[in-house]
Amino acid sequence: MVGAGQLARMTHQAAIALGQSLRVLAVSADDPAAVVAPNVVFGQPDDPAALAEFLKGCDAVTFDHEGVPAEPLASLAAQLEVPLRPSPAALVHAQDKLVMRERLSALGVPCPPFRAISSPREVNEFAARHGWPVVLKARTGGYDGRGIWMLDDPLHAAPILAETLAAGTPLLVEQRVKMRRELAALVARSPFGQGAAWPVVHTVQDNGICVQVIAPAPGLTPARAEAAQRLALRVAEELDVVGLLAVELFEIDEPGPDGTGLLVNELAMRPHNSGHWTIEGSVTSQFEQHVRAVLDYPLGSTAPRAPVTVMANVLGGDPVPEMGLDERVHHLFARFPDVKVHLYGKAERPGRKIGHVTVLGEEVAPVRRRAALAADWLSRAVWRDGWH
Repeated sequence: MVGAGQLARMTHQAAIALGQSLRVLAVSADDPAAVVAPNVVFGQPDDPAALAEFLKGCDAVTFDHEGVPAEPLASLAAQLEVPLRPSPAALVHAQDKLVMRERLSALGVPCPPFRAISSPREVNEFAARHGWPVVLKARTGGYDGRGIWMLDDPLHAAPILAETLAAGTPLLVEQRVKMRRELAALVARSPFGQGAAWPVVHTVQDNGICVQVIAPAPGLTPARAEAAQRLALRVAEELDVVGLLAVELFEIDEPGPDGTGLLVNELAMRPHNSGHWTIEGSVTSQFEQHVRAVLDYPLGSTAPRAPVTVMANVLGGDPVPEMGLDERVHHLFARFPDVKVHLYGKAERPGRKIGHVTVLGEEVAPVRRRAALAADWLSRAVWRDGWH
């Protein structure tokens, strides 16, 4: 796996159970997966020498992030006859938002109106047609709210456009969608073409960062849930994705261009934050499923293990608590012995994802509350909402 972050760390844990060993390409010995994996190659993903060393002896190669220059890796992999899953031809749709938008639109997949831009005039022309506010996006590299700017009007847009255009950032602009909420449809696809879909989830956002995932999405009609799953499976097939595909969606009030009330926001071709709930909440976790798909094993059951599962991200507190993280875990387990904790081995800093918690139960409200309390305690070492 190219990359050694928390996604590689959790993929490694799943691979062990299948009798497999995950080699990771890590930038640092402190990377979350480098700490636990026995087979680590150090180097940057754009370093041909590091990639060549990394590829030697691999049966298949996959990714825990999109920041991989496709051409040098594909050339080396072809020489060594190592399959890349997903292929660079598929992965580019998760790397470049404009390429993704153009391809999905050509396939008739519903997306917000968009346009590539290189000047303030083009943004104003787009807004004159679709209305303010609009969303400015970097074509590559943005995540967790980075590389995305909400532009309210021409006066607000001017300094942001001046700065981003001067930096040479390739940009596109999109209509700011009026939506009910954000959803995610997670699917897997094998080289043989077998597909599997988990229940559609509600992803709860705060300042561009996912803070909770509720599975299944409360109040989602069976017809809309099935439409989201079918859409994600179709995108996986059309783009020839092998492995995981997360399709982030906007649920809108209007029927939309295809009548589903869904618009595609982003794609990710790897294990995804919206699928962390599957470790305890599904018969087959997203990490095991990704390994199965990459190695062309038959895919596992995606059935949920409980009526409700909630995953809450643990973010570094501001300020970072004086109480050590291990002691916080000790207190959490004493109060909530049913909560499952996953820590990524990352140094704490404000706003950084350092882990997640998962809670299973029967009803949405109490499960959400327990997950929120647990995550908040691990972040801040304070019991909120009167819990002492």
